[in-house]
Amino acid sequence: MWPIFRKLLADGHLENRVAAAKAALHDCVLCGNHCHIDRTVRAGPCGIKDAVHIASYGPHFGEEDVLRGWQGSGTIFFAGCNLHCVYCQNYDISQWVTGRPVAIADLAKIMLDLQDRGCHNINLVSPTHIAAHIVPALAAAVTNGLKIPLVYNTGGYDGPQALALMDGLVDIYMPDMKYADPAIAEALSAIRDYPHVNRTAVKEMHRQVEDLVIDDRGLARRGLLVRHLVLPGSIAGTAETMRFLAEEISPHTYVNIMGQYRPAYRARTCATRTAPIDRPVTSAEVAEAIQLAKSAGIHRRDDRN
Repeated sequence: MWPIFRKLLADGHLENRVAAAKAALHDCVLCGNHCHIDRTVRAGPCGIKDAVHIASYGPHFGEEDVLRGWQGSGTIFFAGCNLHCVYCQNYDISQWVTGRPVAIADLAKIMLDLQDRGCHNINLVSPTHIAAHIVPALAAAVTNGLKIPLVYNTGGYDGPQALALMDGLVDIYMPDMKYADPAIAEALSAIRDYPHVNRTAVKEMHRQVEDLVIDDRGLARRGLLVRHLVLPGSIAGTAETMRFLAEEISPHTYVNIMGQYRPAYRARTCATRTAPIDRPVTSAEVAEAIQLAKSAGIHRRDDRN
């Protein structure tokens, strides 16, 4: 059992955390949308009510080397999303809310099954809108023997409510830092104040877990791992984001500069002169983004593309 759970159990706080998670659904501000919707009654902008919908799960070998190792990252893809990215490659999961509903007990069993299959970690993909459900599921899983690290793999539009629920329970935070310009965020993901919400969240994540720690086998054990997707026309604001990480988080932040963007979902119809998202990124754009990270002082990077 993880040390945090031993402490929560010993102090009698685990039940309080589960109760806080349950209460959060009645006035939901888990993400940056701050919808204040009672999700026991109706769905929020995420498309999900008081339920967990899983699209798929299993060992995943396409993640960063420090996560996938040689036996895979135990990835659970949740349906629904608090973002509405017009270029989402998983739009059938995130926007169409495909997948099957599962009970809390079944989510806990899935985590344990992935551990039994040899996965190096439990990788929760798009967890923000169901953070309140993850808490009791994780409590059940850990009580029944879950020991591998928990990865919180998020689009980065996380509110203080969700991160307070996760405090001490998450080993590895893996947020996206998508945009530095709120106008681009609104145009491409239909969200407000993304840079402010995102940077506030990343600061809190780093406060909780600090810089990424990698063991002698090359596996991530604890800490912050940031993903930054290079977008066509340099509209992701790479320079500003890398400066923020180096100056306000840590120059030792582990960053994955991702160059695999390709137009998907509604990208071609939503493209404009200021947002030319109807084409893949070029090798020159990716090289420029890597150089901007280097210039900002970010020296721990995964530049595989």
